[in-house]
Formats: sequence, C-alpha cells, structure tokens
Amino acid sequence: MIMPGLFVPEPDTLFPSAGDTTPYKRDSSSASRRETILSLVEMLLQNHESGRDERMPSFEGDRDVPTVDEHLQVVGAEAFHRFKRRIEGLDKELRNFANAARQLGSSVAILSSAFDLRERLAQILFLYHENAADLFNRKIAHIAKETPPERPKRERKDGHRKRRVTTANLTGPHVVGLAVNENLDLEEFPMQLKLLAKAIRTFFNCLNEFPEFTDEAVNTSMSEFEGDLEYWASCLKEYAGQFRHQSVQRYVHDLSLEMGEHIDTITSTLSMFIEVGVPTIRFAQKHGATNLLNLSTVATFFSAVTATTMQFSFNLSRNNLSDAVNCFWFASLVFSIAAAVNSLLGLTWKQAMYRSPGDRVPWWVLIWIKRSPLVFLVVSVACFSIGLCLFAYASGQAPVTSTLTTIFTTFTSFGLTAVSAWFASERYIYLRHQGRKWLSDALTEYTILLMSLPGMGQAKAILKSTGELLLHWADRFHRFCTKLLCNAYAHSSSSDQSDDIEAGYTLPTVYAHNMPPETPTSLLRCQFDIGTESTKSPPFSPTNSANNSKSGVDSSSPTPISPGRQLWANALRSVKMHSAIASPTHEPQRRRTSSSKIEHKKIVTGEVEPGKVVMRSRVATLSPRLKQLEPTQDVTAHSGLVRHLQFSPDGKYLATSSWDKTSVVFRVNDPLISHRILAHPAGFVGQVAWSPNGDLLLTKLSRGVKVWTSEEGVCRKTIDRKTNVESITWFPDGRTFISVEGSDVTRLDLTGKIVDQYDFGRMKLLDVAVTPDSLRLIGVGPLLESPDGLQPSRSRAEKRLVVYSMETNLIENQTPVLNDVRDITVATSAQGGIIALISYENKAPPQLWKLELLKDKENPNLTKGRLTLRHTYMPKFQVDFAGRSYFGGKNNEMVLCAGKAGDIHIWDQESAALLHYIRGQSHGGDLTCIAWNHAAEDPFMFATGSHDGAVRIWTKRPDGDLSENGMVRTHSPVEFLDEERLHTGSSLQNSEDDDSGPASGPSRRRNTTSMGSQRIDAYEEAIGPTFRQQFLAYAAAQRGADVGEEAKTQLYDGPIP
Repeated sequence: MIMPGLFVPEPDTLFPSAGDTTPYKRDSSSASRRETILSLVEMLLQNHESGRDERMPSFEGDRDVPTVDEHLQVVGAEAFHRFKRRIEGLDKELRNFANAARQLGSSVAILSSAFDLRERLAQILFLYHENAADLFNRKIAHIAKETPPERPKRERKDGHRKRRVTTANLTGPHVVGLAVNENLDLEEFPMQLKLLAKAIRTFFNCLNEFPEFTDEAVNTSMSEFEGDLEYWASCLKEYAGQFRHQSVQRYVHDLSLEMGEHIDTITSTLSMFIEVGVPTIRFAQKHGATNLLNLSTVATFFSAVTATTMQFSFNLSRNNLSDAVNCFWFASLVFSIAAAVNSLLGLTWKQAMYRSPGDRVPWWVLIWIKRSPLVFLVVSVACFSIGLCLFAYASGQAPVTSTLTTIFTTFTSFGLTAVSAWFASERYIYLRHQGRKWLSDALTEYTILLMSLPGMGQAKAILKSTGELLLHWADRFHRFCTKLLCNAYAHSSSSDQSDDIEAGYTLPTVYAHNMPPETPTSLLRCQFDIGTESTKSPPFSPTNSANNSKSGVDSSSPTPISPGRQLWANALRSVKMHSAIASPTHEPQRRRTSSSKIEHKKIVTGEVEPGKVVMRSRVATLSPRLKQLEPTQDVTAHSGLVRHLQFSPDGKYLATSSWDKTSVVFRVNDPLISHRILAHPAGFVGQVAWSPNGDLLLTKLSRGVKVWTSEEGVCRKTIDRKTNVESITWFPDGRTFISVEGSDVTRLDLTGKIVDQYDFGRMKLLDVAVTPDSLRLIGVGPLLESPDGLQPSRSRAEKRLVVYSMETNLIENQTPVLNDVRDITVATSAQGGIIALISYENKAPPQLWKLELLKDKENPNLTKGRLTLRHTYMPKFQVDFAGRSYFGGKNNEMVLCAGKAGDIHIWDQESAALLHYIRGQSHGGDLTCIAWNHAAEDPFMFATGSHDGAVRIWTKRPDGDLSENGMVRTHSPVEFLDEERLHTGSSLQNSEDDDSGPASGPSRRRNTTSMGSQRIDAYEEAIGPTFRQQFLAYAAAQRGADVGEEAKTQLYDGPIP
C-alpha cells in the first residue's frame, strides 16, 4: 500500500537483477538518500496502517474481509434520501406556517420558534448526511464545504474566519439561508437530538399561546416526537466515542425511519393547522379586536353621558348629598375614560406581532390589559347609578320619582353584579378543573358539602322561612307590577306585534355564502359544488313554506350545509392528504453487486487471489449438494406446536419440545425411531439443550429446568427458579449451564447450586451465549429504560447486543440495534475467530457479527471484546422468519433459517451468498423452528418443526428408494416404533424362511404373530419396549398426582403384567 503523493523508485532501479553481471554502482550520497526515502515511506505506511487498524475492524486473512453489498448500499441510500425528503416537506410546511402566522397577533414568538426548529432540522440533516456518507460511500458523497473567497491581505482582518455550510447543498432551494456549522461531528448526535427536542417543545408552547384554536392532533404528535427524541438522546449518550463505529452508525441510520414517521405525522397535522387553525385564530382575534373596539366606543359614549349629566349637579347647593353625587359622577367619568383608553391599549397589544408570549409577560400586565377595560366600565356604570339615585334626592324630585329610581337602580345593579359574579365563577371553575366540570356541577358539589357541615339544619330552616317570606312579598310585588302594566297596556295604541319586537321574529338561518370573510373557509368546504347547489331551491313543503314566511327568509335561498356533510368532507380531505404524504414501500430484492461482477471477471481472466478461488469453489460445491436435500421423513411427534428442536453433538439423537407438555427424543436413523418421551406435567417445554458430550439433556420450563439422561430418559434433577427462565445454555465444560432470568444470568451446576451470577443492568435479556473460551457472555435483549429513566413515546425501544466479561464482571461493549432481537448462536469460524449469529423476530433477516479482541486504552495488558457486523443475510423474498437461525456444514460454513410460511433459506457464511432456497408451498406446512445435524456431513441433514406438531427430516434420498414421494410418514412416535418392530420381525421371519421379497403390511403382521416366544424376546430385546409398554409408560407419566417423580419421567422397561 503506497501513500498518495510519495515517490517510490521502481524496484529494478534500486537493485540489480539476478542475471545482471554488471556491478551496481551508485555513490554513497545516493544510497544514503535512497535508504532515507525508503525508511520514511515504510514509517508512513506503518503509521497509516496502524491508524486504520484503530478505526476499522481487523479481520483475519484476505477471505475474511467483508465485501460491500450493493443491495444494502442502494437500500441505505434510498432510506436516507427518503428521510431527506421528509425533512424537506416539514421545512416547507414550517415556512408556509410562518408566512400564514404573520397575519396573527403575537406572531413574533411563533415565527422565532419556527425558524429555530428549521435550523435544528438542518443540523440533524447535516449529521445524518455525514453518517450516511460514511456507511454508503459508494452512493452518497460527503458534503462539499463552501469556503468564502479570500480577501486581499490588506483587507483581511481575521485570519481564523469560521466557515459555514449552507443547507442549499442538503435540501431544496426553499431552505436556502439556513447555515450549518461545518465543525459538527457525529459525536454531537445526542446533544443535537436533545436540542431538537427543546425546539419542538418551544414551538409546541408557542402554538398553545393561541387559545382561540387547539388541535389535539398537533399537540399529540409533537409531544410524542419530543418524548422519543429525549429517549434517543439519553440512550445514545452511552455510546460516546463510538459514533464512527459502523454498528452505532447503522443504528443511528435506522433511527431515521422512526424519526421519519414522526416528521410525516407533524407535517400532515401542521398542514391541517395551517388550513383550519390559522383562519380560525385570525377570525377569533378579529372578533376580540372588534369587541375591544365596541367596548371603547361604549366607554367613550358613557363618559360623554356622564360629563353631560354633571352639568345638572354642578348647580346644586353645597351639602353632603350634592357632594356625594359629584363624587360618584366624577368617579364614573374617570373609570369610563380609563375603560376607553385601556380598550384601545388592549386592541393595540393584541394586534402587535412583536408582543411577548403570555408566559413571558408579568401577571399584572396581562390582567391590566385583558380585564381592566370591562372592569372599569362596570365600575363606571355602578358609580353613575349610585350618583343618579343620590341626585334624585339631592335635586328635590318627587318622592315617587326618587323611590322608583332607587328601586330600578338597585334591581339593575343586582343583576349586573350577579351576572358578573357568574362570569367570574365560570372562569375560575374552568381554570381549576381544566374544562372537565361546569359551574352548575361545582355549585351542586359545594352545596352538598356545605349542607353536610354541623348546624346547617337550623340554618336551612331559617333560610326556608325567610324564603317563604320573600316569596310572599314577591307575590305582592308581582301583583302590583301586573296592575301597573295592565293600566299602561290599556292606554297603549300599538298592537302586541309592534310592542314585542322579538315575539314573532326568528333568527334567520346562517348559510355558507352569508358568512363573514373572517370565517375559516376550510370549515365551509365540501366535496360537492356548493355554488351549483346554491342556485337550486329546497324541496317545497308546507312546513318549510311556513317557516320561511315566518323567519323572513326567501324560499329560493340556498340549502345550509349539514354537519354530517361537513365532517365527511373534512375526513375525505384528511385521507387524501395522508395518501399524498405517505411514501411507497419497496420489497427488498437481492441484486448482483458491481464488486461481485468484478470478482467474476477476475476469476474468468485468472486475476484473482487463491483465497477467492477457494471460496468460489466452495460455493459451487455446496449448492448442488444442498439442492439434493428433500424431506425424507415426516413424523407427527406432538399434538401441539413444536417450539424447539436440536440434534445431539454426535448426531445420534434429535430432541424436540412442544406446547403439549412433552419432549420427545428420537434416535436418528432411517427410519426415525422414538427413543424416549419426556413428560412435563408442570407446563410447556420451551427449549431443549444437549450437553457438549451429548450424555445429558436440559429442558426449559417457564420457571424451572429439568436435567435428563439421554440414554435412559431419567430425570436426574428438577431445578425450580423463582423467576421466569428465558433461555438456557451449556458451558463448554459440560458441568455447568446458565439460566437467563430477566436482567440477570445465573450459572448453575447439575444439582441446581448457584455457581455465579452476572448482572446486565437495565436490559431484559432474551438469550445469552457463552464464547468457546468460556471467558465472555454475549447477551441480546431490549432496554428496559434509558439511563435517565425515560421510556419511548411511540417508537420501538432500543435493543442491545452486550459483551460481558466473566473475569471482570463488567460490560465490555454495547451495540445498539432497532429490530426485535430474539436469539443468538455463537460458533468458531474457519479462521479461528468467534462469530455470533443474531436472529430477529418478524421480517428482519439474520445477521453475522464477529467478536473482535482489542486492547484496552486504559490498560494495554487487558483486552476487550467488541462486536462488528459482518453480513446481513438477505432473503430472496420478504419473509416472516420463525425461530432461531443456525450454523450448518463443516466449520460452520453455512447459515440456515426458516420462515413461518415454510420458506427455508441457506446462505454461505463467509460471502452471504444465497446457496439454496426452498419455497414453503413445495413441501406444505408452516414452520416454527429448524436445526442442523453437524455430525452428518455426507449427505447433509437438518430437521424442521411445524405448528401441527410434525417433525421432518431433510436429507438426500437414498439411491433406489421406492417409497411414495421418497418420504416416510407416521402419525405418532409410538406408532412409528411399532411399525419398525413389525418390520424387523417380518425381516427376521423372512430371512429364516429364505423369502426374497418384502412382505406386505397384513402378511407382515401375521408373520410377526406366528413367531415363537424366543424369537419375540430376541427382537424385543434388540428394539426396545412394545407399543403397549410405551403407551402404559406415557399414561403413567401423565398421572403425576398418583405416582412418584421417577414414575412420571422414566419409561417402563419391565415385563408386561
């Protein structure tokens, strides 16, 4: 490897060739200069390689270097560009919102927060662009940093001028002007996410400063986005210094999918807010401004009336009564003028776009501006009314005039006071209960609470008598008023219709075309042509005719818009908007990379390394052998779903577990023979695990583990645990195993004694694997909470792959993933390294990770493990995967995984090339799990389990097999064993009688029945217990309450009673 820009002399100019007899002459200065240059080049190359080793993963051998998958490059680049378009859409809506909000009062705060939010989005987009350029450097280039033109030296004042990158290079032309600091580093991701969350919160608060309109969709979407941003920022803080590692970069890139969903939601809701909310707020603000203007007009008019009436009290003789009249009227004049001036002041303040938001204004300023005009006007009216009553007495009016003036003034003042108190109480109840309770409900509660106090019974009786007295006087007053009104009516010349203006008048119906221009137009839109319908007359009926004649509305007026049609129109518009914003989804398809084309060309021309040729030859050899695999045996092993299955290390046995509370151990043979049935009356069997030497078998229950002997099928120990057991794994020594329980991993021996415990912190572990050197644990599972105790609002929780050192009892490395991780399988690669196969739930494909051992920066004598992503095994079609993935073949050279629909994928482990694909329809049935037999090398063999309890053996069909479809089918393990026994007996009989052909089913049974007792004992001893013995043993195992532990679990091998 040669550093660019350095000159290296050609080899033939430095040293003479072997066949050159001419002595190589060069002066000492040239030789010295040559050695100096070579030493310098060598030193630079070593430094460059060492620096690269610190940044990039170190792999073993040329064949171990991961190649760039063209499909992943394309998919990743498309995901980034889709995220970029989403940010562009949100930025455009923020610009539209800012332009629409300029017409509103107090818009400076919302404009400032919108601009700040746009800047934060630009910063996030810049970081994601740099992150994507590192991951997908073949599809996305780094941003070219713009440098300002250098001024002449005489004009340059600052030689350290800061360069900035505009977002014109990041997004469309509508965001030109937003500057991004070019010094942003990927390590600032957590801080930038936190700042974006703060900007979202500020924008959300500014939106709520408009009480005229509240959109719950906008509030909910922004609150969820803020919560997820806080959660991501809190979780990413633990990866400080690792944001250049590809695993963390891929997780950050995957977060763009979750963030994009939030951005789409906010964009759509913000668009609806611009269409509906902004006109509504503008209409409400204009309505409030009109009210203030009317209040100012009334206050001005009332001050003029007060000033006019003061001319009459000015000439009164000086006494206490006349002085009181002047005091009240002067006070009324002062308050009326103050009400008029404060109304104009409030009007100006409401319409000012630069006013501060409500939370930034002192409370007394808000009260003075919003409440003082009306309060001053009410006080002015009260003072004028009191002064008017006193003026009636001070001016020497008739007693009747003075009395009526006092009564009417008291009555109107009481009504004004009561209504004002009611309004104030309504506002108090609304603010206290957040609109969840009305004033009448609160008054009822307060009344019940008041009446429950001691002594209220007597007070109630007094109030009752007082009320009756008041009713009596009210009745007399009513009679008096009725008499006066009757006399006045008798002298009236006008009819009832002219006297009572409102008696025969009905408010006209408000139509869409009669609404004022300030009404939000979006509330009146409809999918139908309103203008066309407005020319049509409504259906005629006598009722409509009568109503129209009474209300004064012409019968030819347009039909009003119904609420149902309006809601339907709004719903259709929302659906169209969401459909326009939603981005199309693409199914992943594996493509041939350009790098693979180059390698193919090199192979053809012979220009390829030997390691590559070996890999190509291996792939070419494995593919035909895998195509020979087909289901040769189909056994109905269980009556319920097959949860897990595993071959023993020597390949002689196959253990299965099911939800029918049993685990079956088969003897791998042709045909498959049921060896032992292990009953578990306590619950479902979730997992089986063979010991490294194959003599013991573990079965996992929900809260316990059973230890069985493989040959006899005896339960040696039942280990009960107090918490749920997620998974079990053997240690390589075969004497201990681990039980995964929540956030802890417990190491147990075969007697159930706790050897050690390992704490993984805030994780809920789902599976843990032990490295072959027994030094580290690798656990997978979701994060229970962030370091700050936060939970995601709407997005998926973070999952982690954790490397735990059992020597230091510390976590060495944490790798975040977004998909739902479920299982892990650890093995040794062909080069001797440790590799981990991670399985995910749903449609996420399996991934291969390599455990690298790096020197600790603080203590060079220690090494730490770190997981590095090697391959993602992409399926041929989008598949919903089932169960865990497995290594297969010699030296774990293959990776196989099953789909829930029955699809089976087998990849090459080193190159991630798809070697073989089996469609689910070809063999029928949906799969739940798969397992590879490592002991079977020629031919290959693996097993699958399905929902209906069937277990299938996949291998190469024997030559000359004439069975139907090449597959043996049975209905139960014991029936299969019985058929095998009959077949063996028939073979013995036929061999004794020298019969050449195989007997049929009935003749075979007859031959078996006719054999002697010695022959029966011989083949029963060779094969095992009979069908009856198997059935009796299984029935005894199910009767757990009547027999002991050994009878429940051990097969009956004695004679038939």
